[in-house]
Amino acid sequence: MRFAATVVGLAALAACATMPAPRVPDAEIEAIRANLVRDIDVLASDEYGGRKPGTAGEVKTVEFIIAALEGAGLVSGTNDPGSAWRAPVELVATTPQASGLSFEMGARGVLVPDEEGVAFTTRRRVLVQAGPDLGSELVFVGREADSVSAETAAGQILVMLGEPGVSPERREALFAKNPVAIVTVVDDEKEIAAAREAQGRERLLLASEEEVRLSAFVTEGAMARVLGEEAWRTLERSARSEGFTPTTIPARVTIEATSKRREFTSANVIGLLPGTKPRAGAVLLLGHWDHLGECGEAPDPICNGAVDNASGIAAMLELSRRLAASGPHQRDIYVLATSAEEAGLLGAKAFAENPPIPLSSIVAAFNFDTVAVAPAGTPLGFVGEGRTALDGVVGAFLAERGRPTGDRDFAESFLRRQDGWALLEKGVPAVLLSSAFSSRKVLGPYLSSDYHRPSDEPGRIELGGAIEDLLLHEELVRRLADTGFLPAGS
Repeated sequence: MRFAATVVGLAALAACATMPAPRVPDAEIEAIRANLVRDIDVLASDEYGGRKPGTAGEVKTVEFIIAALEGAGLVSGTNDPGSAWRAPVELVATTPQASGLSFEMGARGVLVPDEEGVAFTTRRRVLVQAGPDLGSELVFVGREADSVSAETAAGQILVMLGEPGVSPERREALFAKNPVAIVTVVDDEKEIAAAREAQGRERLLLASEEEVRLSAFVTEGAMARVLGEEAWRTLERSARSEGFTPTTIPARVTIEATSKRREFTSANVIGLLPGTKPRAGAVLLLGHWDHLGECGEAPDPICNGAVDNASGIAAMLELSRRLAASGPHQRDIYVLATSAEEAGLLGAKAFAENPPIPLSSIVAAFNFDTVAVAPAGTPLGFVGEGRTALDGVVGAFLAERGRPTGDRDFAESFLRRQDGWALLEKGVPAVLLSSAFSSRKVLGPYLSSDYHRPSDEPGRIELGGAIEDLLLHEELVRRLADTGFLPAGS
């Protein structure tokens, strides 16, 4: 159905193929720049503390965004009279505390020292056992995952061989088959230390997505002491043999892990610019308001997140003001500022789980993230190209305006790392159009210097490309909000 809408949109664009881009007066460009600088300066100030969810910085950020949207003439878009503007995002924060692993092989016991083994859970405390006569067994799966049946894995503790770059995906595939725990065997103590570093920090999770998982890591040396050197090497070699099948290890294992845990409610902010034909569908603007809080050392510990993503929120707010001033439009225009993107697109996922309107009514969604990087005249990065029926509309519009696109493969590499992905997974046509994502040459210097560091501060932003992108979005959103351009029911 949305393909038909694209055909109509292409026809409308073709009819004005020679129309030049409207010229925006220099004074207006400078006013836009001043508004962006003002909002970025506020959102990325030390007073906001790095905008981490669940902190005083969140309170200030959410209040600032609501005030800006109200000031522009928008109304609450939560469609919940009991929670105007703020859509709850239920989160769980967990930090690993302690763990222990021990094995018994016959009458011989092996307590794995901390430097050779570690276990992690998101729950306050998990204790599991497996072995002969315990109703749950220790099952060696080697390097297999997809070929391991759910019947083999469910209720057991699985032992897998670690493999750099592959293990995380393999663990996910195995956890989907409901084992009690997964033990990953790694080469040495350095890899145990790396696991502690990678998984030992605080993690944010959606309360609705939390699962009881226990993931442990142990060295080959420890496994050799448990089973005996020759028996372990034989088992390890078997994983490389053709026709390998999971093997029960005749040992008893006890794994315990604890974590510090807190549950709290964060908020997405949802504003609405009501249309004159509200049943004709909606256009959605979105960007994440959150950042990392403190992530550096004294004397400058705050990760201010000026580019990521105070700049995206500032651009979205300025676009909202301009759309409100040029309205009314026929379609509703929703504005969504999401929480906890940095933790895994959690706010966007919460919106997709509990949207204020049917997701099928969203005709287009535009994400604003990390926009203040590229100078004016930079080609446009198109994240989400080839994924939605918006391709034809966007492509024809860019051709009409003479705006070239950048490195498609580079833009594609960010597809799953931005909030639009959470909507795409639900069938919403969501894209990110930004000169910042046009090429590695443009974005690479930021990623290697200021990204997720205290140096991402207001004085280091570049707004030339961001302003061009903002004006492009304004015209494109106005067209898509017109049912004559994109008919209702398409």
